[in-house]
Amino acid sequence: MPSTRGRADLQPERAGPINLNHYATKKSVAESMLDVALLMANASQLKAVLEQGPEFKYYITVVVLIGVSLLFQVTAGALFVLMARKDINDVANQRKLDIINNVATGLVFITVIINIFITAFGVQKTGLYPKPN
Repeated sequence: MPSTRGRADLQPERAGPINLNHYATKKSVAESMLDVALLMANASQLKAVLEQGPEFKYYITVVVLIGVSLLFQVTAGALFVLMARKDINDVANQRKLDIINNVATGLVFITVIINIFITAFGVQKTGLYPKPN
């Protein structure tokens, strides 16, 4: 079997160098979609917990966890907007954007972990849909 290493004719053709700004923007959009999905889930969970009221066993715990999760999500969203407004191809922006990206990614990761705990403590069904007889 002949080796293809070093043969330029088998390498994929590229129209030019990779546009890092386009790559970073796509990555930020993907993370933002995750953030929006978590935000919607948290809003739904918060509504369910508030409907159950303080008699719910883990009421304070879940409300605090959801509040922290929402705070982290809003902060990460603001960082994504900030990153999208800057040009990563400008060398002067690269260090700052790398730090902001790491912080935003860390916030999303922590938010996911917090949401695992929210799910673990469980939000009971609200009773909005009566059981069929």
